[in-house]
Amino acid sequence: MGKTIIKNGLLIDGNGGEIQQGAIVVVENNCIQYVGPESEYTADGNEAVLDAQGGTIMPGLIDTHVHMMLEFSPVAKRLTTPFSFMYYQAAKYLEATLHAGITSVRDALGADLGVKKAIEEGLITGPRMQLSINALTITGGHGDGYTVSGIEMDLLPSGYPGMPSGKCDGVEEVRKKAREMLRAGAEVIKVHATGGVTSATDHPEFTQFSQAELEAIVEEGKFRKGVKVMAHAQGAEGIKNAVRAGVHSIEHGIFLDDEAIELMLEKGTYLVPTLLAPVGVLETAEEAGMPDTAVEKSKEVIEIHKASIAKAYQAGVKIAMGTDAGVVKHGINLRELGLMTEIGMSPMESIVASTKTAAECLGWEDKVGTIEAGKLADIIIVKGNPLEDIYSLADNDAIQIVMKDGKVEKNLLNY
Repeated sequence: MGKTIIKNGLLIDGNGGEIQQGAIVVVENNCIQYVGPESEYTADGNEAVLDAQGGTIMPGLIDTHVHMMLEFSPVAKRLTTPFSFMYYQAAKYLEATLHAGITSVRDALGADLGVKKAIEEGLITGPRMQLSINALTITGGHGDGYTVSGIEMDLLPSGYPGMPSGKCDGVEEVRKKAREMLRAGAEVIKVHATGGVTSATDHPEFTQFSQAELEAIVEEGKFRKGVKVMAHAQGAEGIKNAVRAGVHSIEHGIFLDDEAIELMLEKGTYLVPTLLAPVGVLETAEEAGMPDTAVEKSKEVIEIHKASIAKAYQAGVKIAMGTDAGVVKHGINLRELGLMTEIGMSPMESIVASTKTAAECLGWEDKVGTIEAGKLADIIIVKGNPLEDIYSLADNDAIQIVMKDGKVEKNLLNY
C-alpha cells in the first residue's frame, strides 16, 4: 500500500487533549508511522496525499455493544425468512456500520466465527470484530424466546454448527455452556444477569443467575488466558451480583444505585450505556414489530436510564460507547455520542468513550482507539469540527473517509 500523508485537517487523536491544527498523519501499509507537525516530517516524495479538505481527522470509532446478525423485525417476517438469508443481511449491516465510521465492534451475541473470518479474508467488508458467539441466559429469562403459546421465538436461531444455545441453569451447566462458547470462538463471554426491555417474560429489574453462577462464568474466562465477561445488567441487584463476581463490563445499567456505582469504581468495571437502545425501540416500534411489552418498558425506563448513566458519569465510572445496534438500526451508531452529551459528558469525552476507552474495554488499546505511531491505521475524516456539533456525526454523509487497516473503505472526498 505504500505511504500516505493525511493533511489539511484538524486532528482529534482520541486521547482527550486539545484539538490540533497543522498536524499530519503518515500511514505506511496498515500502520500509523508518524503523527505530528507537518514541519517536522521529512517526506521522501513517494507518498500519496489524502487531503482532509479542512475536516477533522479522528481515530476509527468503536462500538462495544452490537448485534451484527440481526435487526429487529416482525414475527411474521422472521417466520417466513430462510435461515441462511440472515448472513446476506448481515453483510449489509456490517458495511453500513463501517461506513458510519465504526471500524471495530464487540458483538454481543449472534455473530459466529465464520462472519469474522469472512471480514478478515476480504470476502465481505465490515469492522474488526470481537465475538461473544451467544449469550448465556437462564431458563425463562432475557434471551429465552419462550412465549405463552409454548412456541419459542428467539431473535436469532441457535443450536446450529458454531452457534451453541445459551440457555443454562446451575453452576455446572453455566461452566459447560461458557466452555461451549469459548470452543466456538468466543473472545468475550456474554451473560444476561437481569431481565430486559425487549423480552416478553421478564422485567429489567428481575435478577438472573446467582452470584455463584456468575463467579463460575468469570472463572471459566480466566482459565482461558483472561477472557473477560460482559453482562447485560439492568436491575440494581443483578448489576451488583455481576460486579462482585468480577464481570468486566456492565451493559445498559438502567437501574444503577449508589452501591452499584461504588462497587464499579472499586472494581474498575466498565459501563456501556447504550442510551440509543430505548430511544430506538420507541422510534421503530411499529415498523420493527416490537412487542407491546417492549414499548411499555422502554417508556418506563428511558428517563431512569439517563439519570443512572448521568450519576455514574459524575462519579467517575469508566464509560465505553455502545449502542445495541440490531435492536436499533445499523448505521445510526453515532447518534449515541449526542445522547452521551445530554447526560453531561462533553463532546470530547463522548469521543474518548468511543475511541480510547472503548479500545481499553475490548483489551485492544495497544492497536486501536487513538492515532499514535505504531497503531493500526484505523482513521476517519469527518466534515467540519465535531466538537462544535457532536450531533453532526450522526449524519453518515459527514463521515467522508473511513480507513481501516490502512485501506480506504469509504471515500466521499474523491481521494
